[in-house]
Amino acid sequence: MKNLRGTYVHRGDAHRRRTRIRQTVLVVSFFSASAFLLGNRKPVSQDAIAAPVPSHPSTGAFRINLSTDRSLAAQLDSTRGELDLAHMQLERANKIIGYSTQYRIRADLATTILDIASAEGIDPELAFRLVKLESDFNPRATSPVGAIGLTQVMPATARYYVKGITAEGLYDPATNLRVGFRYLRGLVKEYHNDMNLALLVYNRGPVAVEKARAEGDNPSNGYDRILTRGYRGKGTVN
Repeated sequence: MKNLRGTYVHRGDAHRRRTRIRQTVLVVSFFSASAFLLGNRKPVSQDAIAAPVPSHPSTGAFRINLSTDRSLAAQLDSTRGELDLAHMQLERANKIIGYSTQYRIRADLATTILDIASAEGIDPELAFRLVKLESDFNPRATSPVGAIGLTQVMPATARYYVKGITAEGLYDPATNLRVGFRYLRGLVKEYHNDMNLALLVYNRGPVAVEKARAEGDNPSNGYDRILTRGYRGKGTVN
């Protein structure tokens, strides 16, 4: 059989597979959210359903039952909150599918990166770019100078955020991501929201960057330009 890998037909098949996966996850998420809503909704009392709007005995004018109205309003607010939660869950699932497909990584790793980046105040889009450039999503990556894991942090830097952390501990994906993203967020704050400068310090270290600046040189080694090419976000959230 002719090898179609790399051809238009193969790329079309790959696209259709990704589309089917995305649709399947969204449908499952939708029905899961619907089941959650139906399973957790409190039944409306018969009184609330059947109670007619009372009228004044002498004038016949309608009167408002504040107790019933408040109960219905509370139920409406609760339902609205549940629907908002379901919408957020579907949106999150769609992002996970998108990042997993774009970078060709497992959904569980995409989920971990998305959630930890958001919790640490780093724009997930920038976070995925950083992990791709630093380690190509390999949690066991180790540089010649000793930088470790997905975000390639140095053990000495990591111990500033996690007391007593060992080099082996930095191979844990969640721990490594939390340390790396927290370090980057701190650099963004330290350098007054200058994301490019913060990224250079993250990559080169503060000594090399400050030395270049003190000598009037451009501290960029190209790392910041590669990481932010085509990026339109601010780099941080919250």
